[in-house]
Amino acid sequence: MSKVIAKQIDNILKGDKFIRHKKNAKGNTAIYSRNHPTAKFVRVVVDSGIDLSSGKSAKSVAVKLVYINRAKSWREITRECITDARGLASLIKKVEAAEKFVKTCKFCKAKKFKAKTGNTVCSNACWTAWAGKKKSQKVPPATPKKKTAQRTAKKAARNPQRKSHKNPQRKGQRNLQRFSQEILPGDLVTIEEFVGGEVTTDYTGTVLGIVQKVENRAVTVVWTANTAQVPEWLLPLTNEYEANALKSYRFKVLSRKVEWVKVA
Repeated sequence: MSKVIAKQIDNILKGDKFIRHKKNAKGNTAIYSRNHPTAKFVRVVVDSGIDLSSGKSAKSVAVKLVYINRAKSWREITRECITDARGLASLIKKVEAAEKFVKTCKFCKAKKFKAKTGNTVCSNACWTAWAGKKKSQKVPPATPKKKTAQRTAKKAARNPQRKSHKNPQRKGQRNLQRFSQEILPGDLVTIEEFVGGEVTTDYTGTVLGIVQKVENRAVTVVWTANTAQVPEWLLPLTNEYEANALKSYRFKVLSRKVEWVKVA
């Protein structure tokens, strides 16, 4: 059966003009790729999960986008999205659509990627051409007055005066309105910042993800773009939210029209 699935994956990719690579430098599964339909120097890369030795489908299929820089090196500009043979064709289209949400270098117009340091940097590393030209500026030694001020600041930091700010209105504040939304695997989503029932910021165009799994209320998303630099621990995890007075984040489905419904 796994050979039948492998043949099905191979036919889908070859029918979509993907080229099979002879080698896989990072594993023992067959890699396919082709140019992005609209973006220059961007390739769609598929790890088919087909074992090169046995020809059988050994694992799930993974799709991502890479940027080919001036040195002909590949830079991953989106995270890998996982699927099976049935969802492969539609996932390729969704990953291709994520390209327009990838940040671009303002100097050389190359796509940016997340380096090992965790920073989002230019794929061409164009800053290396002009960074060395900047003269190093010597920092003048601190004067006695500055040293005294620094010591005072350090002492204040070590011994902060903590004040109690108890809110008498906190009791009974749990009677909040709860809302739910139907989110399905494969949905293209972004996020909204809200306070109470009002949306304060819509991140369409800067934050993009594809729903991988929904279990009960828990939603698992592969975030393909986050140019707004929203911390991962702030991203929503469920298909519900409470309309409280604190700033928070909720999902917004882009691939189809879905409304929030009040939960009784």
